[in-house]
Amino acid sequence: MPLTERYHPDPRHLALGGAFYDPVSPAPFPAAVLRWRNDRWAPRVGLDGLDEVEWIERMARFAPLPGNIPQPLALRYHGHQFQNYNPEIGDGRGFLYAQMRDAEDGRLLDLGTKGSGRTPWSRFGDGRLTLKGGVREVLATEMLEALGVYTSKSFSLIETGEALARNDEPSPTRSSVLVRLSHSHVRIGSFQRFLYLNEGENIEWLLDYCIETYWPQAAQAENRAVAFLALVTDAVARMAAEWFQAGFVHGVLNTDNTTITGESFDYGPWRFLPTLDTAFTAAYFDQTGLYAFGRQPAALHWNLCRLADSLRHLAPDDALVSALTPFGEIFDAHLSRLARARLALDPDDPGSEDAPALVYRAMARTEVPFECAMFDLVGGADPARLAASPHAALYRDPEWEEALAAVRAARPHPRRDEALAHPYFSREAPVTMLIEDVEAVWAAIAEGDDWGVFAGKVDEVGEMRGAHAPLLSAMRRDVIP
Repeated sequence: MPLTERYHPDPRHLALGGAFYDPVSPAPFPAAVLRWRNDRWAPRVGLDGLDEVEWIERMARFAPLPGNIPQPLALRYHGHQFQNYNPEIGDGRGFLYAQMRDAEDGRLLDLGTKGSGRTPWSRFGDGRLTLKGGVREVLATEMLEALGVYTSKSFSLIETGEALARNDEPSPTRSSVLVRLSHSHVRIGSFQRFLYLNEGENIEWLLDYCIETYWPQAAQAENRAVAFLALVTDAVARMAAEWFQAGFVHGVLNTDNTTITGESFDYGPWRFLPTLDTAFTAAYFDQTGLYAFGRQPAALHWNLCRLADSLRHLAPDDALVSALTPFGEIFDAHLSRLARARLALDPDDPGSEDAPALVYRAMARTEVPFECAMFDLVGGADPARLAASPHAALYRDPEWEEALAAVRAARPHPRRDEALAHPYFSREAPVTMLIEDVEAVWAAIAEGDDWGVFAGKVDEVGEMRGAHAPLLSAMRRDVIP
C-alpha cells in the first residue's frame, strides 16, 4: 500500500474497551464511484499516495489501514435531541474507521463515516446517506473551513449505486458514503450514556481518556473533572462564536452532535444566513426555533450543563457551575476578535472592540445580505468599495453611520494589505453558500449528472479560503496548508 512517511496510525479508541463501541461490518455497496477526495488534507494524515483504486478500497470497502483499527467501530452514546433525552441512539449509519496523527501538529484525528450501513444502533433506519446529503456536507465543511470555523473535514465522497427512499426529497434518490476527518468523535452524549446506566467507573475511564488524548492541560489540576469541563466550555463557546461570525446555522444542536473538542461536525439541515436574523432556523422541523441562529450559544451552553451533570460524582456542584459560568464572556471575547479579523481589523486593538457589534446591528436593521456586508466592509469600510457595492444605497442609511465610523477608526489588521491584494476581493460579489447555491449545485447533478457546477463552487470556495487566510491564520485552531 503506497503510504507516505506522514502516515502515523494511533488507534487509541480501541483501548477504551467494548463498553464504548460495537465492532461492525460495512455495507456491501453495489458500486463505488469517487466523487470527491480531499487532496488538501490527505497529506496531513499520509494518505495522499493512494491512487483511485486504492482510495475506493479504503473509503468505500473499508479495508483496514495498516496498523490501525482492524474492524470498524460503531460508537455507543445517548443524547438529548431537541432537549428530550433519547437512550436508543448511537452510531446508526456510521462508524469509526481509523485514527492517525496529524503530521503537522500531532493531533489525533479520526476517520469516521456517514452512510456506511446498518449497525446495532440503526433502529428503523437503513444506515445509508443520500448523495445529496453527501454533497451538502462537502459544501458545508469547505465553506466553514474557508471562513475560519474549526470543523470536521469532508475527506471522501463516493457514490454507492443504491436507490434510496426518503420522505423529505424526491425518491428514489441516489446514495453515497461519506468519510470525514475529525478531531474526536467523543460527544457529550458519550458521557451521558454512562450516567443513564449508572456506570460511574466508565465515566471516569472516559474522562481519563479525553484528558490524556485531547486535554492534557487538565492532567495536573486539583480537580481534573472541573478543569476538563472548563476547557470544553471554552472550546464550545469559541465554536459558537465561529458560527456567528460565519453567519452559520447548524440546525440540530443535540448533545450527541456536540464534541468534547469543540469541533463543528455532522451537517444535516444546515444553512448560511441570507441576512442577519437571529430567529432564522435551518431545520423545517424546528418549529419552536430552539436552534435558531441567535439561540445557538444558549443551546450549546445547555448541552455543556448536561456534560456537567455527568461529572457531578467527581466534583462539587459549585465548582462545576464555576467552570460553566464564563461561557457568555468567552463567547463575546472570541466573537469580537474573530469578527474584527474577518473585517481586516486588528483583533488585538482594544479601541475597536465595539465595531463588530455596531456592524451586526446595522446589518440586521437594514438587511444587507450577511456575506455581502462582510465582503464590502473588509479593508476599513472604504467609501469607494461601498459605493461599488450592489447595496450601496443601504450603506447610506443612517443606521450605518456609527458602524462605518467605528470600522474606519479601527487599527487595520497587520496583514490587511496582503489579503486585499488577493483577486478574490476584486470580485463584484462574494462567494456564498445560500440554499439557492446548494440547490443549483444539486440540480446540475440530479438532472444531468453534471459535476462541473459542484467543482466550480468548490474552486470558488478555495479562492475565498486563500483570500481569508492572511486575516484568519492567527485565529485558526488548525492550520490549513
